[in-house]
Amino acid sequence: MSERESLTIERPVGVPEPAPEPRERRLLFSPWHLVLLPIAIVMLIPLAWMLVTSVETLNETRQFPPILVPSGIQAHNYSDVLRQAPFARWFLNTAIVTVASVAGNLLFCSLAGYAFARIRFIGRDAVFILILATLMIPFQVVMIPTFLIVRKLGLIDTLGALVLPNLAGAFGIFLLRQFFRTLPIELEEAARMDGASRLGILFKIVLPLSGPVLATLAVVTFMWEWNDFLWPLITLYSPNHYTLQVGLTTFQGAHQTNTHLLMAANVMSMLPVLLLFFAAQRYFVRGIATTGLKG
Repeated sequence: MSERESLTIERPVGVPEPAPEPRERRLLFSPWHLVLLPIAIVMLIPLAWMLVTSVETLNETRQFPPILVPSGIQAHNYSDVLRQAPFARWFLNTAIVTVASVAGNLLFCSLAGYAFARIRFIGRDAVFILILATLMIPFQVVMIPTFLIVRKLGLIDTLGALVLPNLAGAFGIFLLRQFFRTLPIELEEAARMDGASRLGILFKIVLPLSGPVLATLAVVTFMWEWNDFLWPLITLYSPNHYTLQVGLTTFQGAHQTNTHLLMAANVMSMLPVLLLFFAAQRYFVRGIATTGLKG
C-alpha cells in the first residue's frame, strides 16, 4: 500500500462527499458605491465650505458667489476667537455638562432598563408604555414646566440647570431595555444561585456584556448635549456660564456678523464630536444592529 492510499479514509456507502467550501470573493468596488459616493459628496459640501470660510478674511466671506479658494490662509482666525471671546470657558462648561449627562444616562438608564427587562412588578408594561409615550412629546411642550421646576430648585444660571433634566431619558431606557432582553437569562440565573444580588448581576455580568449599546447611548447623548442650544439659551444668563452653542451666537450681531470667526469657532467646537464618533463608530453600529432583536 502506498503512502497516499494509507492516508485515505474510506467513506461509508451512501454518505455523499461534502461540497467544497466556496472561496470568499472580496470585491474592492460595489455597485452601491455609485449611489453612496454622490450622497457622501453632498453631505461633505457644508463641512468643506465651513473649513474654507474659517480661513478667509471677512471681506471674502461676504462675496457672492462664495469664494471656494481663498487668496491666503488666515490661520490667525482661530487665535482671534480665543482672544476675543472666553471660548476656553465655554468649552469647559460644555464638557462638564456633557460628561455629567452621559454618566447620568449610563447609570440611571441602565438601572431602569434592567428593571423593565428582568424584574416583574405590577404595572411594568403600562409604565414602560408611558415612558415611551414621552418620546412623542415635543420639548417645547414641557419646556415651561421644566423651567419652573429648575427655578424652584434655585438652579437658574448654573450648569446644574443643564445637567439635572438630562440625567436620564426615555430613549436610553428603551435602548438598554431592548438590549438586556437579548442577553441569555441563564447567566443571571447562575449568578442568582451563587448568591449574587440584582445590582451585583447588573454591574458584574450584564453591563460588561453591554459594551456596544452603552457606547451607542454614550455617543447619542454626547452629541445631543454638546449641540444643545435652546435649553441653555433659556436657563443661562451670565457669559461665563455659556455653553459653546450659546457662546457662538455672540459672533453674530444685529448689524454685522463675523462669519470668519464664527466658522473658526464652529470648527473647534465640532472636533470633539467627530473624534468621539470615529473612535466609537464600530460600537455604535454594532449597538444599533443588535438592539431590538427581541421584543
